[in-house]
Amino acid sequence: MSVAATQVVTLGCRMNLAESAQIAALVAGDPEVVVVNSCAVTSEAVRQTRQAIRRLRRERPAARLLVTGCAAETERASLSGMPEVDGIIANAAKLDPRAWNVPHPPISTARSGTRAFVAVQNGCDHACTFCIIPAGRGPSRSQPLGAVLREVEQHLALGAPEIVLTGVDLTSWGHDLPGTPRLGALVAALLHAFPSLSRLRLSSLDGIEIDEQLAEQIAGEPRIMPHIHLSLQHGDDLILKRMKRRHLRADAVRLVERLRAARPEIAFGADLIAGFPTEEEAMHQANLSLIRELALVHGHIFPYSPRPGTPAARMPQVPPDTIRRRASELRAAVSEVRRRWLEEKLGRPQTVLAERDGCGYTPDFARIALPGGTAAGTITQLTPTQLDRGILA
Repeated sequence: MSVAATQVVTLGCRMNLAESAQIAALVAGDPEVVVVNSCAVTSEAVRQTRQAIRRLRRERPAARLLVTGCAAETERASLSGMPEVDGIIANAAKLDPRAWNVPHPPISTARSGTRAFVAVQNGCDHACTFCIIPAGRGPSRSQPLGAVLREVEQHLALGAPEIVLTGVDLTSWGHDLPGTPRLGALVAALLHAFPSLSRLRLSSLDGIEIDEQLAEQIAGEPRIMPHIHLSLQHGDDLILKRMKRRHLRADAVRLVERLRAARPEIAFGADLIAGFPTEEEAMHQANLSLIRELALVHGHIFPYSPRPGTPAARMPQVPPDTIRRRASELRAAVSEVRRRWLEEKLGRPQTVLAERDGCGYTPDFARIALPGGTAAGTITQLTPTQLDRGILA
């Protein structure tokens, strides 16, 4: 959970972070409004949403507390019934100034840290059996190229040293636009239009949707950060089929091998689910082995939790204690691969974008502590000499 502005509390994905910056601009004129931009990806995310609502009500008893985001759709009845909640803003309307009684849309100047998150796509047309997000976000919609260019231009004018493209299903960008362009075409247009853009980062990608132009740019364009986070979900083919994913394990392996061969410094992360229904121990071991085979140094590990209304919720469930154990083993495997990766950076110069919290990120998204007085937003060269609790220094 993070705070995008003093009035907007954000849970969940980078997409929510990008949207919260715009919401903060919309409600900036009303200091008595508090907004929770919620998440519904897991039952734990919904629990954290409720927790945030109760905490904010204690902290701001006189404020008007509004809830939006995915949980505002999937849990509308229960959230609107909470005594702490004064109103629900539909997820599809949360960037509409009229929903906040704002006559004219302001230009958002908010950024998360020093990276500007630009949402270029929303919603999802896929039907993964575990996922509730289409119910909260609706069908896939793409921002037109011109709108994306204008938003990026605004952020660069405000001094953002790095742009992060986000979306619920980012790699589906363009399917609903004239000519059905692919994400690679959007990236190429951005890099061409803004020669001063030195750091372009991509949020989570569905590997099976990466088009050839995008793959070539990831492999060979130095301005695209060498940090790719893949929506893999699992390492066992039968589980992937039961999830209704559109790739197999071999597809993920081929993609990673291709990109790593072309650009050895690239770092890979992935979303992985532990304890999906019907997951046997051998299937869990396949999940574990994928971490090591692909050398995943960034891992979002989700213990499976049934979401009402999804097909997976009706499948034979794995016992909760088994899910917790398997999630812990997946996290431990990622931590071990990550530790070795970070140790290899000791004694080697690193280019670091300084954040506002005393740390910064290398192009491949390793976290590094900064010397005192380093100004946020600056890009500096550092040579780490030690590793402390996952942070270089």
